[in-house]
Amino acid sequence: MVIEIVEGDEDALGVLLPKIRTSISKLRERFPGLDIAVVSHGGEQFALQEKYGEEYANIHAGVQSLVDDAVPVHVCGAHAGWYGITPEDFPDYVDVSPSGPAQINQYRALGYVLVKIGTDD
Repeated sequence: MVIEIVEGDEDALGVLLPKIRTSISKLRERFPGLDIAVVSHGGEQFALQEKYGEEYANIHAGVQSLVDDAVPVHVCGAHAGWYGITPEDFPDYVDVSPSGPAQINQYRALGYVLVKIGTDD
């Protein structure tokens, strides 16, 4: 399963990560070993910049927890680049993909099911 997040608000991950964590826990209870990835390619991804590690400490901790549980978290390098943000601006535990939509398509080609999640869900 690949979870897609596209929101315009940097704070969105603060709301979404606990929901994602709960859903992953429930899914893995029922389907142990289920491969899951997260792709963030909206404005919410900017909270994951290293310089916001303290301001968005709960978001960074949530992403680190997902990565520690074998859930890779990707952000969109193209979107970041439009704002002058480079891959080096993100911590090592965040994978900066050249393109969020292309990353999703790669997962789908591997058989992952796409699940879109947003703050309105």
